[in-house]
This record gives sequence, C-alpha cells and structure tokens, in this order.
Amino acid sequence: MGELIAKEILAIVAIILTCIGFLPYIRSILLGTIKPHVISWVIWGSVTVFVFFAQVSDGGGAGAWPIGFTGVISILVAFIAYFKTSVIHIDKLDWFFLLLALSSLPLWSYTSNPLWAVVILTTSEVLGFIPTIRKAYIRPFEESLLFFIIFSMRNTVSILALENYTLTTLLFPVTTTIACLTLIIIVISRRSVAHR
Repeated sequence: MGELIAKEILAIVAIILTCIGFLPYIRSILLGTIKPHVISWVIWGSVTVFVFFAQVSDGGGAGAWPIGFTGVISILVAFIAYFKTSVIHIDKLDWFFLLLALSSLPLWSYTSNPLWAVVILTTSEVLGFIPTIRKAYIRPFEESLLFFIIFSMRNTVSILALENYTLTTLLFPVTTTIACLTLIIIVISRRSVAHR
C-alpha cells in the first residue's frame, strides 16, 4: 500500500513538472518568443494519448497519468501554435513525417499486444521530433531549452512512478527522454555556433 501511495505521489510530481514546463512554454508561444513546429506537436499529442491507453492496459498505473495529461496539453499546444504563429512553414518533408507518423497509428489497433502498439507509437513520436530538430538546427533560438530540460526530468519521474516495469511501459518515456536530450544538445551547440 505504501509503495502504491509513493507511485501516486511521483505521478503527481510528474504532472506538476509537466505544468511547470508547459505554462511558460505556452506563454512564450502567445508572446511570440517561441515558435513550435505545429506538425511535431500534432504528432506528439496524438501519439501520447494513444501511448497512455497502451500503458494503462499493461498495468502502468499512476505512472501513465502524466503521459495522458501531456497528450492532452500537447494537442492544445498544436492548436495554439497553429492559430498564433503568423508564418507557418511546413514543407513537403514535414508533411511526409506527419503522414508517416499518423499512418502508423491505426496499426496499433490491429495488434492485440500493447507492446507492439507502444513500439509503433514510439516510432511515431520519434518521427515527430524530426521536424522540430530540423527547425531547431536552423533557428535554435525559437525553441525553449528550459521546456525540454523540464520535460526530460518529468519523464524520469514518470518512469519512477510506473507500477509495472515492462518494455511496454518503459519504451515510450525512455525514448522520449533520449529525444529531448538530443534536441537540447542540438539547440545548445547551434546557439553556441551562432554566438561566435
């Protein structure tokens, strides 16, 4: 019973970290200082909601709560970014990654195994990072380092909050953390080059 309460507390901490990361990020979008890539956020939001359901079905428990919460907020960010950004540059390669990611979503419904669903959805999530990584490489000051740092921390706490450690419950948050860290490294290195 005590371990279950500890997992729920960790899940709540992860949700709080999610809010700490998202509130300034959304505020920065509204102020125009951060210009997220809409395609990435559409992919991340839809994929994350589906991963939440897969984690719940595999006994992820409280550790899945932050994933579901993040999915809903990510969809909100996509809408805000779309309506707030006056210039939205989406090239053919971005559309390709969106279609590739979204085409993999129906595949998870054909699998009766939550692991295959998470593998497919995690692949879609990683594809969602590609447009943002490309944009961050070109315009590194249009992304928030703090957001992705907090998000990496949130993922770590979410992992600790999981009630069942399996490949199904771990693959998505671990892979997302690695993708966030990759983006952080790219933004830092590109910003340092820009300051020279």
